[in-house]
Amino acid sequence: MNATHTLSLHWVAPTRFFTSLFSSATASSPSAICKPSSLRVQTIKNSSNTSLSLSTASDKLPNTQDQKLLTLLQQRKTEEAWLSYTQCAHLPNPTCLSRLVSQLSYLNTVEGLTRAQSIIQRLRRERQLHRLDANSLGLLAVAAAKGGHTLYASSIVKSMLKSGYLPHVKAWSAVISRLAGSGDDGPLEAIKLFDSVMKRVRRFGNSEVIKDSRPDTGAYNAVLNACANLGDTKKFHKLFEEMSEFGCEPDALTYNVMIKLCARVDRKDLLVLVLERIIEKGIDLCMTTLHSLVAAYVGFGDLETAEKLIQGMREGRRDLCKILRESYSEAVYSDDDEETGNESDEFEKLLPNSVDFSSEPPELPHAVAPDSRIYTTLMKGYMKAGRVADTVRMLEAMRHQKDSSSHPDHVSYTTVISAFVKAGLMDRARQVVTEMARIQVPANLITYNILLKGYCQQLQIDKAEDLIREMVDEAGIEPDVVSYNTLIDGCILVDDSAGALTYFNEMRKRGIAPTKVSYTTLMKAFASSGQPKLANKVFDEMLKDPRVKVDLVAWNMLVEGYCKLGLVDEAKSIIQKMKDNGVHPNVATYGSLANGIALARKPGEALLLWNEIKERCGIENEGEESSSSSTLPPLKPDEGLLDTLADICVRAAFFRKALEIVACMEEHGIPPNKTKYKRIYVEMHSRMFTSKHASRARQDRRRERKRAAEAFKFWLGLPNSYYGSEWRLESAYGDE
Repeated sequence: MNATHTLSLHWVAPTRFFTSLFSSATASSPSAICKPSSLRVQTIKNSSNTSLSLSTASDKLPNTQDQKLLTLLQQRKTEEAWLSYTQCAHLPNPTCLSRLVSQLSYLNTVEGLTRAQSIIQRLRRERQLHRLDANSLGLLAVAAAKGGHTLYASSIVKSMLKSGYLPHVKAWSAVISRLAGSGDDGPLEAIKLFDSVMKRVRRFGNSEVIKDSRPDTGAYNAVLNACANLGDTKKFHKLFEEMSEFGCEPDALTYNVMIKLCARVDRKDLLVLVLERIIEKGIDLCMTTLHSLVAAYVGFGDLETAEKLIQGMREGRRDLCKILRESYSEAVYSDDDEETGNESDEFEKLLPNSVDFSSEPPELPHAVAPDSRIYTTLMKGYMKAGRVADTVRMLEAMRHQKDSSSHPDHVSYTTVISAFVKAGLMDRARQVVTEMARIQVPANLITYNILLKGYCQQLQIDKAEDLIREMVDEAGIEPDVVSYNTLIDGCILVDDSAGALTYFNEMRKRGIAPTKVSYTTLMKAFASSGQPKLANKVFDEMLKDPRVKVDLVAWNMLVEGYCKLGLVDEAKSIIQKMKDNGVHPNVATYGSLANGIALARKPGEALLLWNEIKERCGIENEGEESSSSSTLPPLKPDEGLLDTLADICVRAAFFRKALEIVACMEEHGIPPNKTKYKRIYVEMHSRMFTSKHASRARQDRRRERKRAAEAFKFWLGLPNSYYGSEWRLESAYGDE
């Protein structure tokens, strides 16, 4: 591959199939998913079910084309109905449109979802979105959420609320569930959407109107999961208390989410208390709860407690709570109160049993034996700790278990492969794959992606390409976006930006939608190879992709690409574009710009940058008002940024600014490198102000610079004409 390949970027929808939209309880009918507000819709009954649609004149007087379309839809001939719709010269009536969107969404295919979305786009363009009923919009929202288009799904639910519809709880809670588990701002958006739905639900006094939209335990579990992912204990408690208002009782999943919350806020001491609370409330204990506990202890790196818990389960013991309590000293429950503050109060309300530890811990209603999932979780702990031998021993022990549910599965074997890959033992990892084939536990896509990552990390790109061919030709497994992201990253490691672009375009030709990682990894390839303009082109494509949210990392990567070449003006233009888009530069942004300024040898730009950083840090200039009223978020500078700026200022003889910067360093606990600055001063400025032939006027003009230089020399410990007890610049100027 050569570096002259042209960049071919275009949007292609993914081709993978969606998972099932609903449980078996709703699989029989796509209708009756959402109930609209009585202010917006009428209920129309027919012989088969109750469908919800708008009553209009076009319903009462259907034309021939509409009647044909409706007949095809009633016969569930969705493909023929779609073709009929595309041939309609006019916009079909609301009943036909709603049924068509519902059936397209219910197909569980990318093509079906794309077609349904095209109808929505047409209706929005013609300002006819009100023609669709709540059933069709709700089904579309769920289909989009299941397909990974969470932002689009969320926008559909918000549009329904804005239009006066009350979506069915199964529709809006499915969207919240997807948002809660997604990255970026997904959990925050999940909470906001939940609050919006609840605000509208509470607006209606008629319980009959909201009966299908009011939250159930599943909806609360979804939003509580968002709180747990954010570590928001206060909001978690507020929502937990609200459940009783709607007759929702916490179940095992609710407390499993509470275990996640405890782990997220570093309250390992409370994990056992959640288990005790489940037992006390008489909730049926599920294996997922015990798995969550093991996963939490593994996450804390407390493998010893996880081992004790699993050993107790293997021995058929019911006093698991006692085992977990004994793993901690009494000090654990009392020493953390000052650190956690109000958080402890919230947990005392969530876990009333956390107040008194004098009672005997309850026992499980029955013994529970560990399954393969629990063993595999412990194996992952060994893998992360680098204990490869223990990982392998655990796999062997699982093979000899009498209970078949404890035998290793593909996840167990994949965990062992991960351990070998992490240790760089690729040959042994491949042997495990061979063993999996022998015992008829076939490797899956995740297994191959882990192997792929191992080869790329070891710069064995040829073997990675061979593995891709083996995966497709022999295992019949198609690569996904993770596979291609790994290959693109591998090309970067061997400095092959052309190869990275080739894989990126190949991925999209296969109909695999790029993710944020895909775009930023390709940007990294071009930026690191000195091609920031190509990185900028990729970035522009990323901005246009509605499925991807551009974050600060992507902006910073683009800034860094220009700064590495000393293209300060281009980098500043990108930073201004960031600000225009509501994205505030952080320390990494400023650090890249400072490095670019140093490379370009533009010390004047460093002064402008320092003034902006001072404003963000709330540093007051002498004789000026405080800048703390700035609307920009505060900034905490790091050593790299301040050291680079100080270096530039010292080299340019901006000693006053250099003193301001080193003062900022000391205030933030960063020790300035006096040795380096002293060397720079001696090498570059030791002969400053020593000319005996300078005119009086010129000497006067240099007086302020000379005083700053003397103050800086005093701070460095060099011979100087200033003998005060304080080196700071204000003292040097005190007599002016």
